[in-house]
Amino acid sequence: MRIATYNVNGINGRLPVVLRWLREMNPDVACLQELRAPDEKFPADAIRDAGYEAIWHGQKSWNGVAILSRRGRPVETRRGLPGDPDDLHSCYIEADLGGVTVGCIYLPNGNPAPGPKFDYKLAWFKRLNAYARTLIKRGGPVVLCGDFNAVPTELDAYKPERWVHDAVFFPQTRAAYAKLVAQGWTDALRTLHPGETIYTYWDYFRNAFARNAGLRMDHLLVSPALQPLLKGAGVDREVRGWEKSSDHAPVWIELKPLSGGPRRPRARARN
Repeated sequence: MRIATYNVNGINGRLPVVLRWLREMNPDVACLQELRAPDEKFPADAIRDAGYEAIWHGQKSWNGVAILSRRGRPVETRRGLPGDPDDLHSCYIEADLGGVTVGCIYLPNGNPAPGPKFDYKLAWFKRLNAYARTLIKRGGPVVLCGDFNAVPTELDAYKPERWVHDAVFFPQTRAAYAKLVAQGWTDALRTLHPGETIYTYWDYFRNAFARNAGLRMDHLLVSPALQPLLKGAGVDREVRGWEKSSDHAPVWIELKPLSGGPRRPRARARN
């Protein structure tokens, strides 16, 4: 099973790119972030024509997450994180896919920082960590993936000194990410490619992509039950170079087949 994550930076404006990527790379599951479209504007028909069933949680002009599957319709198990019933931002959706729980994350950017947006980012991260801990305690195969807006280490940034005033690289952000991983999650890309310079995001400005002046902030975290089944991880870097592409590139993992058959999906939960 190949599970991918891709911050599309506007699903409708980037739809030709997304459809080309689905056709050429053929992931089994694709988690999309920054849809920047309300629910009724999600291009469900075009996605279905490409061979994928989808669930989504949209928001006008901002945020938005979706899970696509070419192995049947995802069974939604959660929409939004627990812990703040007044939070209406569309930043988390979760589904059962053939016995694997997949959580799609768009963690708030937090800029400008410091300030209210960064405070919200840290509060959201705290809620994510609390919920992720319950998933670890429950056991079973789980993948948390998406745009975490968190650059874990200096290895994950081109000229890290240039990012010290950005919320994605603040010590608090990196500490929150480290605390999440320490629960027992495996950062798939970094685990399989230790010490390598790997980026998933390149700014549109200053010829960043051509210079490979990027950041790694799109991640796939696998639970202990899946760690032995992890056999590959990578970045579809070439997609970033396509015309009218997102400033992010898709990131993916490859898993060996689950043994024992699929488990029964949990009932859908809402925040």
